[in-house]
Amino acid sequence: MAIQLTESAAGHVKSMLSRRDGAIGLRLGTRKSGCTGFAYVVDYAVQVGEDDRLFESHGVKIVVDSESLPMLDGMTVDYVKANMLNEGFDFINPNIKDECGCGESFSV
Repeated sequence: MAIQLTESAAGHVKSMLSRRDGAIGLRLGTRKSGCTGFAYVVDYAVQVGEDDRLFESHGVKIVVDSESLPMLDGMTVDYVKANMLNEGFDFINPNIKDECGCGESFSV
């Protein structure tokens, strides 16, 4: 099982973590949402819980709860800048079976 970041995503996360006291890494997860079932949850990780799995990619710690892990396993997170006003994470998830038209939710 693995989750990885591209160099671009790792650089962005490192920059954000440097401005957040107490943050040890990136927390990724899922929640029920949208028309196809699940949405990604991205937050700062401040600790690693008993039910969490810890990964490291390009020097960044990635914390994932055990319930979300089967839906995120094998995923690569990229950080893209489409233009001056549009930038953000791009989730390349091999587990997705369907996505909603707006791209906000997915099913596995």
